[in-house]
Amino acid sequence: MNIIYTNQKKYIIEKMHQKDLTTKKIFTIASQNHQNNNFKVAKNLYKKILKINPNHFESIFYLGVLLLESNNFDRAKQLFQKAIQIQPNYAPAHNNLGMVFGELGEFEKAISSYQMAIKIQSNYLAAHYNLGMVFQKMREHQKAINCFQKAIQIKSNHADTHNNLGMVFQELGEFEKAISSYQMAVKYEPENLAHYYYLSDLKEEILHSNLKNKIYEIIKRRNSTKKNIAYGNFLLSRYELKAKNYKKEFNHLLKGHHYYFESRSKQFKTQVKYWLNVLPNIKELVNLNKSSRNIKKNNNKINPIFIIGVPRCGSTLVEKVIISGAKYIPVGEETEILNFFVKQKIQQKQLLKSDIENFQKKIIEKYKQKGLIQETSDYTFTDKSLDNFFYISLIKEIFPYAKVINCKRDALSCIMSILKNNLTGLAWTHNLEHIFRYLNIYYRMIEN
Repeated sequence: MNIIYTNQKKYIIEKMHQKDLTTKKIFTIASQNHQNNNFKVAKNLYKKILKINPNHFESIFYLGVLLLESNNFDRAKQLFQKAIQIQPNYAPAHNNLGMVFGELGEFEKAISSYQMAIKIQSNYLAAHYNLGMVFQKMREHQKAINCFQKAIQIKSNHADTHNNLGMVFQELGEFEKAISSYQMAVKYEPENLAHYYYLSDLKEEILHSNLKNKIYEIIKRRNSTKKNIAYGNFLLSRYELKAKNYKKEFNHLLKGHHYYFESRSKQFKTQVKYWLNVLPNIKELVNLNKSSRNIKKNNNKINPIFIIGVPRCGSTLVEKVIISGAKYIPVGEETEILNFFVKQKIQQKQLLKSDIENFQKKIIEKYKQKGLIQETSDYTFTDKSLDNFFYISLIKEIFPYAKVINCKRDALSCIMSILKNNLTGLAWTHNLEHIFRYLNIYYRMIEN
Protein backbone atom coordinates (compact mmCIF):
# COMPACT_ATOMS: atom_id res chain seq x y z
CA MET A 1 0.00 0.00 0.00
CA ASN A 2 2.86 2.34 0.86
CA ILE A 3 4.66 1.54 -2.39
CA ILE A 4 1.57 2.28 -4.48
CA TYR A 5 1.00 5.56 -2.61
CA THR A 6 4.66 6.59 -3.10
CA ASN A 7 4.56 5.81 -6.83
CA GLN A 8 1.26 7.62 -7.20
CA LYS A 9 2.63 10.66 -5.35
CA LYS A 10 5.72 10.66 -7.58
CA TYR A 11 3.50 10.43 -10.67
CA ILE A 12 1.36 13.37 -9.51
CA ILE A 13 4.44 15.53 -8.78
CA GLU A 14 5.87 14.76 -12.24
CA LYS A 15 2.55 15.65 -13.88
CA MET A 16 2.34 18.91 -11.91
CA HIS A 17 5.91 19.75 -12.95
CA GLN A 18 5.09 19.10 -16.62
CA LYS A 19 1.93 21.21 -16.27
CA ASP A 20 3.96 24.02 -14.74
CA LEU A 21 6.52 23.88 -17.55
CA THR A 22 3.74 23.92 -20.17
CA THR A 23 2.17 26.98 -18.52
CA LYS A 24 5.52 28.82 -18.47
CA LYS A 25 6.12 28.11 -22.15
CA ILE A 26 2.64 29.25 -23.18
CA PHE A 27 2.90 32.37 -21.02
CA THR A 28 6.25 33.30 -22.61
CA ILE A 29 4.67 33.07 -26.07
CA ALA A 30 1.58 34.97 -24.89
CA SER A 31 3.75 37.77 -23.46
CA GLN A 32 5.72 38.06 -26.68
CA ASN A 33 2.52 38.35 -28.71
CA HIS A 34 1.12 40.89 -26.24
CA GLN A 35 4.27 43.05 -26.54
CA ASN A 36 4.13 42.79 -30.36
CA ASN A 37 0.46 43.94 -30.39
CA ASN A 38 -0.83 40.54 -31.50
CA PHE A 39 -3.63 40.94 -29.00
CA LYS A 40 -5.99 38.26 -30.31
CA VAL A 41 -3.28 35.58 -30.14
CA ALA A 42 -2.18 36.75 -26.67
CA LYS A 43 -5.78 36.73 -25.40
CA ASN A 44 -6.37 33.16 -26.59
CA LEU A 45 -3.11 31.98 -25.01
CA TYR A 46 -3.94 33.58 -21.66
CA LYS A 47 -7.32 31.83 -21.78
CA LYS A 48 -5.59 28.54 -22.57
CA ILE A 49 -3.33 28.94 -19.53
CA LEU A 50 -6.32 29.63 -17.29
CA LYS A 51 -7.93 26.38 -18.44
CA ILE A 52 -4.80 24.57 -17.23
CA ASN A 53 -4.38 26.71 -14.10
CA PRO A 54 -7.39 28.93 -13.24
CA ASN A 55 -5.31 30.82 -10.63
CA HIS A 56 -2.35 31.73 -12.83
CA PHE A 57 -1.91 35.31 -11.62
CA GLU A 58 -0.02 36.79 -14.58
CA SER A 59 -2.53 35.44 -17.11
CA ILE A 60 -5.47 36.73 -15.08
CA PHE A 61 -3.90 40.18 -14.81
CA TYR A 62 -2.79 40.57 -18.44
CA LEU A 63 -6.01 39.14 -19.84
CA GLY A 64 -7.75 41.78 -17.72
CA VAL A 65 -5.51 44.44 -19.31
CA LEU A 66 -6.49 43.30 -22.82
CA LEU A 67 -10.19 43.22 -21.96
CA LEU A 68 -9.97 46.69 -20.42
CA GLU A 69 -8.36 48.00 -23.61
CA SER A 70 -11.12 46.38 -25.72
CA ASN A 71 -13.85 47.93 -23.49
CA ASN A 72 -15.04 44.60 -22.03
CA PHE A 73 -15.30 46.28 -18.66
CA ASP A 74 -17.46 43.76 -16.79
CA ARG A 75 -15.16 40.84 -17.54
CA ALA A 76 -12.04 42.96 -16.90
CA LYS A 77 -13.46 43.91 -13.50
CA GLN A 78 -13.94 40.25 -12.57
CA LEU A 79 -10.36 39.41 -13.56
CA PHE A 80 -8.76 42.31 -11.65
CA GLN A 81 -10.85 41.46 -8.57
CA LYS A 82 -9.65 37.87 -8.82
CA ALA A 83 -6.04 39.03 -9.26
CA ILE A 84 -6.40 41.10 -6.06
CA GLN A 85 -7.74 38.07 -4.21
CA ILE A 86 -4.60 36.14 -5.22
CA GLN A 87 -2.13 39.01 -4.64
CA PRO A 88 -3.79 41.72 -2.49
CA ASN A 89 -0.67 43.90 -2.42
CA TYR A 90 -0.15 44.17 -6.18
CA ALA A 91 -0.71 47.90 -6.80
CA PRO A 92 -1.23 47.72 -10.63
CA ALA A 93 -4.23 45.40 -10.14
CA HIS A 94 -5.88 47.99 -7.87
CA ASN A 95 -4.98 50.76 -10.33
CA ASN A 96 -6.46 48.89 -13.29
CA LEU A 97 -9.59 48.02 -11.31
CA GLY A 98 -9.91 51.76 -10.66
CA MET A 99 -9.73 52.38 -14.41
CA VAL A 100 -12.56 49.89 -14.97
CA PHE A 101 -14.73 51.54 -12.31
CA GLY A 102 -13.96 54.92 -13.89
CA GLU A 103 -15.14 53.70 -17.30
CA LEU A 104 -18.32 52.33 -15.71
CA GLY A 105 -18.99 55.69 -14.04
CA GLU A 106 -18.57 54.24 -10.53
CA PHE A 107 -16.30 57.07 -9.42
CA GLU A 108 -16.35 56.41 -5.67
CA LYS A 109 -15.17 52.83 -6.25
CA ALA A 110 -12.53 54.11 -8.69
CA ILE A 111 -11.24 56.54 -6.06
CA SER A 112 -11.08 53.75 -3.47
CA SER A 113 -9.11 51.51 -5.86
CA TYR A 114 -6.59 54.23 -6.76
CA GLN A 115 -6.14 55.14 -3.11
CA MET A 116 -5.43 51.49 -2.29
CA ALA A 117 -2.83 51.33 -5.08
CA ILE A 118 -1.17 54.46 -3.62
CA LYS A 119 -1.32 53.02 -0.09
CA ILE A 120 0.57 49.95 -1.34
CA GLN A 121 2.98 51.96 -3.52
CA SER A 122 3.14 55.61 -2.46
CA ASN A 123 5.05 56.84 -5.53
CA TYR A 124 2.84 55.08 -8.08
CA LEU A 125 2.62 57.72 -10.82
CA ALA A 126 -0.28 56.19 -12.78
CA ALA A 127 -2.48 55.90 -9.70
CA HIS A 128 -1.93 59.56 -8.70
CA TYR A 129 -2.59 60.69 -12.28
CA ASN A 130 -5.72 58.52 -12.67
CA LEU A 131 -7.04 59.64 -9.29
CA GLY A 132 -6.61 63.24 -10.43
CA MET A 133 -8.54 62.45 -13.62
CA VAL A 134 -11.49 61.13 -11.59
CA PHE A 135 -11.55 64.19 -9.34
CA GLN A 136 -11.33 66.35 -12.48
CA LYS A 137 -14.41 64.60 -13.93
CA MET A 138 -16.21 65.06 -10.60
CA ARG A 139 -15.32 68.79 -10.61
CA GLU A 140 -13.47 68.42 -7.32
CA HIS A 141 -10.83 70.82 -8.56
CA GLN A 142 -8.56 71.16 -5.54
CA LYS A 143 -8.34 67.40 -5.04
CA ALA A 144 -7.49 67.02 -8.75
CA ILE A 145 -4.78 69.69 -8.45
CA ASN A 146 -3.27 67.93 -5.41
CA CYS A 147 -3.13 64.60 -7.28
CA PHE A 148 -1.59 66.10 -10.42
CA GLN A 149 0.99 68.04 -8.40
CA LYS A 150 1.95 64.84 -6.56
CA ALA A 151 2.33 63.06 -9.91
CA ILE A 152 4.62 65.87 -11.12
CA GLN A 153 6.71 65.50 -7.95
CA ILE A 154 7.18 61.84 -8.87
CA LYS A 155 7.92 62.54 -12.54
CA SER A 156 8.47 66.20 -13.39
CA ASN A 157 8.43 65.65 -17.17
CA HIS A 158 5.07 63.82 -17.34
CA ALA A 159 3.47 65.94 -20.07
CA ASP A 160 -0.10 64.62 -19.77
CA THR A 161 -0.18 65.56 -16.09
CA HIS A 162 0.94 69.12 -16.87
CA ASN A 163 -1.74 69.30 -19.59
CA ASN A 164 -4.53 68.09 -17.31
CA LEU A 165 -3.38 70.40 -14.54
CA GLY A 166 -3.70 73.21 -17.09
CA MET A 167 -7.30 72.16 -17.83
CA VAL A 168 -8.22 72.31 -14.14
CA PHE A 169 -6.66 75.77 -13.74
CA GLN A 170 -8.49 76.91 -16.87
CA GLU A 171 -11.82 75.68 -15.49
CA LEU A 172 -11.11 77.66 -12.31
CA GLY A 173 -10.32 80.79 -14.34
CA GLU A 174 -6.67 80.80 -13.21
CA PHE A 175 -5.44 81.43 -16.74
CA GLU A 176 -1.80 82.31 -16.02
CA LYS A 177 -1.33 79.03 -14.15
CA ALA A 178 -3.13 77.19 -16.94
CA ILE A 179 -0.84 78.73 -19.59
CA SER A 180 2.23 77.81 -17.54
CA SER A 181 1.04 74.19 -17.24
CA TYR A 182 0.27 73.89 -20.96
CA GLN A 183 3.70 75.34 -21.78
CA MET A 184 5.34 72.68 -19.59
CA ALA A 185 3.37 70.00 -21.47
CA VAL A 186 4.63 71.44 -24.79
CA LYS A 187 8.18 71.54 -23.42
CA TYR A 188 8.19 67.84 -22.52
CA GLU A 189 6.20 66.63 -25.57
CA PRO A 190 6.96 69.13 -28.35
CA GLU A 191 5.38 66.94 -31.04
CA ASN A 192 2.11 66.27 -29.24
CA LEU A 193 -0.27 68.65 -31.00
CA ALA A 194 -2.96 68.34 -28.31
CA HIS A 195 -0.81 70.44 -25.98
CA TYR A 196 -0.56 73.25 -28.56
CA TYR A 197 -4.32 73.07 -29.09
CA TYR A 198 -5.13 73.66 -25.42
CA LEU A 199 -2.43 76.33 -25.10
CA SER A 200 -3.84 78.19 -28.13
CA ASP A 201 -7.19 78.50 -26.30
CA LEU A 202 -5.52 80.96 -23.93
CA LYS A 203 -2.55 82.18 -25.96
CA GLU A 204 -3.61 82.75 -29.56
CA GLU A 205 -0.25 84.28 -30.49
CA ILE A 206 1.36 80.80 -30.60
CA LEU A 207 -0.50 80.28 -33.92
CA HIS A 208 2.37 81.59 -36.03
CA SER A 209 3.68 80.35 -39.40
CA ASN A 210 6.47 78.20 -37.91
CA LEU A 211 3.96 76.20 -35.86
CA LYS A 212 1.70 75.85 -38.91
CA ASN A 213 4.57 74.35 -40.92
CA LYS A 214 5.37 72.03 -38.01
CA ILE A 215 1.72 70.86 -37.84
CA TYR A 216 1.68 69.97 -41.55
CA GLU A 217 5.02 68.18 -41.21
CA ILE A 218 3.80 66.11 -38.22
CA ILE A 219 0.39 65.07 -39.59
CA LYS A 220 1.86 64.00 -42.96
CA ARG A 221 4.18 61.46 -41.35
CA ARG A 222 3.31 57.82 -41.88
CA ASN A 223 3.61 57.04 -38.18
CA SER A 224 1.44 59.94 -36.99
CA THR A 225 -1.28 58.83 -34.57
CA LYS A 226 -4.93 59.49 -35.36
CA LYS A 227 -5.15 61.64 -32.24
CA ASN A 228 -2.25 63.82 -33.38
CA ILE A 229 -3.78 64.19 -36.86
CA ALA A 230 -7.07 65.17 -35.20
CA TYR A 231 -5.51 67.93 -33.08
CA GLY A 232 -3.41 69.04 -36.04
CA ASN A 233 -6.60 69.67 -38.02
CA PHE A 234 -8.27 71.41 -35.08
CA LEU A 235 -5.27 73.77 -34.93
CA LEU A 236 -5.30 74.35 -38.69
CA SER A 237 -9.00 75.26 -38.47
CA ARG A 238 -8.01 78.12 -36.15
CA TYR A 239 -5.53 79.44 -38.70
CA GLU A 240 -8.29 79.43 -41.35
CA LEU A 241 -10.71 81.16 -38.96
CA LYS A 242 -8.16 83.97 -38.45
CA ALA A 243 -7.81 84.26 -42.23
CA LYS A 244 -11.64 84.21 -42.62
CA ASN A 245 -11.43 81.14 -44.86
CA TYR A 246 -14.57 79.64 -43.33
CA LYS A 247 -15.01 76.76 -45.78
CA LYS A 248 -11.45 75.56 -45.12
CA GLU A 249 -12.01 76.03 -41.40
CA PHE A 250 -15.13 73.84 -41.58
CA ASN A 251 -13.34 71.12 -43.57
CA HIS A 252 -10.48 70.99 -41.06
CA LEU A 253 -13.00 70.71 -38.22
CA LEU A 254 -14.78 67.79 -39.89
CA LYS A 255 -11.45 66.09 -40.59
CA GLY A 256 -10.29 66.64 -37.01
CA HIS A 257 -13.45 65.14 -35.55
CA HIS A 258 -13.23 62.17 -37.92
CA TYR A 259 -9.71 61.31 -36.78
CA TYR A 260 -10.53 61.94 -33.12
CA PHE A 261 -13.48 59.54 -33.35
CA GLU A 262 -11.26 56.95 -35.05
CA SER A 263 -8.63 57.32 -32.30
CA ARG A 264 -11.23 56.05 -29.80
CA SER A 265 -13.48 54.14 -32.17
CA LYS A 266 -14.11 51.02 -30.05
CA GLN A 267 -15.26 53.00 -27.04
CA PHE A 268 -17.10 55.65 -29.06
CA LYS A 269 -19.06 53.20 -31.23
CA THR A 270 -20.52 51.63 -28.09
CA GLN A 271 -21.43 55.05 -26.68
CA VAL A 272 -23.00 56.25 -29.94
CA LYS A 273 -25.15 53.12 -30.08
CA TYR A 274 -26.32 53.76 -26.51
CA TRP A 275 -27.20 57.44 -26.97
CA LEU A 276 -28.65 57.28 -30.49
CA ASN A 277 -30.23 53.82 -30.64
CA VAL A 278 -30.74 52.26 -27.20
CA LEU A 279 -31.81 55.12 -24.91
CA PRO A 280 -34.26 56.86 -27.32
CA ASN A 281 -36.12 53.55 -27.76
CA ILE A 282 -36.80 52.92 -24.06
CA LYS A 283 -40.56 53.44 -24.08
CA GLU A 284 -40.70 53.67 -20.29
CA LEU A 285 -38.82 56.96 -20.37
CA VAL A 286 -41.79 58.46 -22.18
CA ASN A 287 -44.59 56.45 -20.54
CA LEU A 288 -43.30 56.05 -17.00
CA ASN A 289 -45.81 58.46 -15.43
CA LYS A 290 -48.71 56.62 -17.00
CA SER A 291 -47.67 53.29 -15.50
CA SER A 292 -46.40 54.10 -11.99
CA ARG A 293 -48.63 56.69 -10.36
CA ASN A 294 -48.73 54.86 -7.01
CA ILE A 295 -45.21 55.81 -5.88
CA LYS A 296 -45.19 57.48 -2.46
CA LYS A 297 -44.62 61.23 -2.73
CA ASN A 298 -42.52 61.33 0.44
CA ASN A 299 -39.78 63.66 -0.79
CA ASN A 300 -41.75 66.87 -1.13
CA LYS A 301 -39.04 68.84 0.66
CA ILE A 302 -36.52 68.21 -2.11
CA ASN A 303 -36.60 70.97 -4.76
CA PRO A 304 -33.86 70.35 -7.35
CA ILE A 305 -33.36 72.54 -10.40
CA PHE A 306 -32.50 70.46 -13.47
CA ILE A 307 -30.89 72.38 -16.33
CA ILE A 308 -31.23 70.53 -19.63
CA GLY A 309 -30.48 71.08 -23.30
CA VAL A 310 -27.74 70.22 -25.78
CA PRO A 311 -24.05 71.14 -25.41
CA ARG A 312 -23.12 74.79 -26.06
CA CYS A 313 -26.68 75.99 -25.36
CA GLY A 314 -25.75 78.52 -22.66
CA SER A 315 -26.48 76.24 -19.70
CA THR A 316 -23.40 77.31 -17.73
CA LEU A 317 -24.47 80.95 -17.86
CA VAL A 318 -28.01 80.01 -16.81
CA GLU A 319 -26.67 78.04 -13.83
CA LYS A 320 -24.45 80.96 -12.77
CA VAL A 321 -27.46 83.30 -12.88
CA ILE A 322 -29.48 80.88 -10.71
CA ILE A 323 -26.80 80.59 -8.00
CA SER A 324 -25.88 84.30 -8.03
CA GLY A 325 -28.74 85.34 -5.72
CA ALA A 326 -28.67 85.80 -1.97
CA LYS A 327 -29.99 82.29 -1.33
CA TYR A 328 -27.34 79.56 -1.07
CA ILE A 329 -27.84 76.86 -3.72
CA PRO A 330 -25.35 73.95 -4.01
CA VAL A 331 -24.09 73.46 -7.55
CA GLY A 332 -24.34 69.96 -8.98
CA GLU A 333 -22.70 70.66 -12.36
CA GLU A 334 -22.88 67.49 -14.49
CA THR A 335 -23.66 64.84 -11.85
CA GLU A 336 -24.78 62.16 -14.39
CA ILE A 337 -26.58 60.46 -11.44
CA LEU A 338 -29.81 59.70 -13.29
CA ASN A 339 -27.97 58.43 -16.35
CA PHE A 340 -25.80 56.15 -14.19
CA PHE A 341 -28.77 54.43 -12.54
CA VAL A 342 -30.83 54.23 -15.74
CA LYS A 343 -27.87 52.69 -17.58
CA GLN A 344 -27.51 50.10 -14.81
CA LYS A 345 -31.17 49.13 -15.19
CA ILE A 346 -30.82 48.85 -18.97
CA GLN A 347 -27.65 46.71 -18.70
CA GLN A 348 -29.38 44.43 -16.19
CA LYS A 349 -32.40 44.27 -18.54
CA GLN A 350 -34.73 45.51 -15.81
CA LEU A 351 -37.79 47.66 -16.26
CA LEU A 352 -37.38 51.18 -14.89
CA LYS A 353 -40.72 50.93 -13.11
CA SER A 354 -39.70 47.72 -11.33
CA ASP A 355 -39.14 48.50 -7.65
CA ILE A 356 -39.47 52.22 -8.37
CA GLU A 357 -39.45 53.21 -4.69
CA ASN A 358 -36.08 51.53 -4.12
CA PHE A 359 -34.84 53.18 -7.33
CA GLN A 360 -35.98 56.52 -5.95
CA LYS A 361 -34.17 55.94 -2.63
CA LYS A 362 -30.88 55.06 -4.38
CA ILE A 363 -30.95 58.20 -6.52
CA ILE A 364 -31.77 60.48 -3.57
CA GLU A 365 -29.03 58.86 -1.49
CA LYS A 366 -26.54 59.53 -4.29
CA TYR A 367 -27.45 63.22 -4.34
CA LYS A 368 -27.04 63.28 -0.55
CA GLN A 369 -23.57 61.69 -0.82
CA LYS A 370 -22.56 64.50 -3.17
CA GLY A 371 -23.64 67.01 -0.54
CA LEU A 372 -26.40 68.48 -2.69
CA ILE A 373 -29.44 67.75 -0.52
CA GLN A 374 -29.02 70.06 2.48
CA GLU A 375 -31.40 71.62 4.97
CA THR A 376 -29.36 74.87 4.91
CA SER A 377 -30.29 75.37 1.24
CA ASP A 378 -33.96 74.38 1.74
CA TYR A 379 -33.18 71.13 -0.11
CA THR A 380 -32.60 73.03 -3.35
CA PHE A 381 -29.67 72.31 -5.68
CA THR A 382 -28.79 72.41 -9.37
CA ASP A 383 -27.99 69.51 -11.68
CA LYS A 384 -26.63 70.58 -15.08
CA SER A 385 -26.47 67.12 -16.66
CA LEU A 386 -27.80 68.28 -20.03
CA ASP A 387 -28.83 64.79 -21.15
CA ASN A 388 -31.42 64.66 -18.33
CA PHE A 389 -33.95 65.66 -21.02
CA PHE A 390 -34.20 61.89 -21.56
CA TYR A 391 -35.43 61.48 -17.98
CA ILE A 392 -38.02 64.25 -17.49
CA SER A 393 -40.81 61.75 -16.78
CA LEU A 394 -38.50 59.99 -14.30
CA ILE A 395 -37.64 63.32 -12.63
CA LYS A 396 -41.36 64.01 -12.16
CA GLU A 397 -41.73 60.68 -10.35
CA ILE A 398 -38.68 60.97 -8.10
CA PHE A 399 -38.76 64.73 -7.45
CA PRO A 400 -42.39 65.91 -7.76
CA TYR A 401 -41.38 69.49 -6.85
CA ALA A 402 -38.43 69.74 -9.21
CA LYS A 403 -37.97 72.59 -11.65
CA VAL A 404 -36.70 71.77 -15.15
CA ILE A 405 -35.11 74.56 -17.18
CA ASN A 406 -34.71 73.85 -20.88
CA CYS A 407 -31.96 76.03 -22.39
CA LYS A 408 -32.79 76.91 -25.99
CA ARG A 409 -30.35 78.17 -28.58
CA ASP A 410 -30.48 78.37 -32.37
CA ALA A 411 -29.75 74.84 -33.68
CA LEU A 412 -27.15 75.98 -36.24
CA SER A 413 -25.30 77.98 -33.58
CA CYS A 414 -25.24 74.93 -31.31
CA ILE A 415 -23.98 72.65 -34.09
CA MET A 416 -21.18 75.01 -35.10
CA SER A 417 -20.16 75.53 -31.47
CA ILE A 418 -20.08 71.76 -30.88
CA LEU A 419 -17.84 71.33 -33.94
CA LYS A 420 -15.52 74.19 -32.93
CA ASN A 421 -15.10 72.89 -29.38
CA ASN A 422 -13.67 69.40 -29.13
CA LEU A 423 -15.98 67.86 -26.51
CA THR A 424 -13.65 64.92 -25.96
CA GLY A 425 -15.89 62.74 -23.80
CA LEU A 426 -19.07 62.93 -25.88
CA ALA A 427 -18.86 60.30 -28.61
CA TRP A 428 -21.74 61.61 -30.74
CA THR A 429 -20.20 65.12 -31.09
CA HIS A 430 -17.48 63.97 -33.51
CA ASN A 431 -19.66 63.21 -36.51
CA LEU A 432 -22.08 65.60 -38.22
CA GLU A 433 -24.70 62.90 -38.86
CA HIS A 434 -24.54 61.83 -35.20
CA ILE A 435 -24.97 65.47 -34.09
CA PHE A 436 -28.07 65.86 -36.31
CA ARG A 437 -29.55 62.63 -34.95
CA TYR A 438 -28.91 63.60 -31.32
CA LEU A 439 -30.50 67.02 -31.79
CA ASN A 440 -33.51 65.43 -33.49
CA ILE A 441 -33.92 63.09 -30.50
CA TYR A 442 -33.66 66.06 -28.13
CA TYR A 443 -36.34 68.06 -29.98
CA ARG A 444 -38.61 64.99 -30.16
CA MET A 445 -38.26 64.28 -26.41
CA ILE A 446 -38.92 67.93 -25.49
CA GLU A 447 -41.96 68.09 -27.77
CA ASN A 448 -43.31 64.88 -26.22
